[in-house]
Amino acid sequence: MKTLYVCQLCGYEYNPRLGDVDNDIEPGTDFEDISSDWTCPLCGAGKDDFECVVSDEDDDDDYE
Repeated sequence: MKTLYVCQLCGYEYNPRLGDVDNDIEPGTDFEDISSDWTCPLCGAGKDDFECVVSDEDDDDDYE
């Protein structure tokens, strides 16, 4: 099962297993643990503009 947080403005997907290393968010960081001032790296939207999406896909595909 895979949990992603999708920006409702541009479609950027935050995957907690991968983090956002370009913006100092380490892999394994839950979305809830990211600072409230973090913004979407593509469009600048705030955390309030993200929606949690759970899928049946295998999360191992992210590491290939």
